[in-house]
Amino acid sequence: MKFADFHVGQVLRHGPALLSQDEILRFARDWDPQWFHTDPEAAEQGFHGGLIASGWQTCALAMRMACECALEGSESFASPGIEGIQWLQPVRPDQPLYFQADILDVRRSSSKPTLGVLRWRWQLQLPDGTPVMALVSTSLFKLPPPF
Repeated sequence: MKFADFHVGQVLRHGPALLSQDEILRFARDWDPQWFHTDPEAAEQGFHGGLIASGWQTCALAMRMACECALEGSESFASPGIEGIQWLQPVRPDQPLYFQADILDVRRSSSKPTLGVLRWRWQLQLPDGTPVMALVSTSLFKLPPPF
């Protein structure tokens, strides 16, 4: 999508996507080697009652889905950050997840008029709409000078 295609109140949806047990194990071994992400047998006896994906992996999945849904082919070039990551429910292997983005703010920067600023709330959700991960992201877009 192009920056001009975004508007406040817009809701974007994409999916489903899922993480296999092998993907969860591989990511966790490299980036979040806690036993409830890396040891299926021990995880069965743990608090969550089974293997769960790293929250960081769910963020990475959300980023991929945001690209597929909205950012590919856009003028987006950076992000100054995100607000308030929430991991609301455990993500289990082969669980379908859907991406939803609610557009909160779309504006041209007053101090840098060739910069577009998009503020949007992302959620990964289960098929019934239950959110498993939420955050608010700001994306920056390179725009032509205003006329």
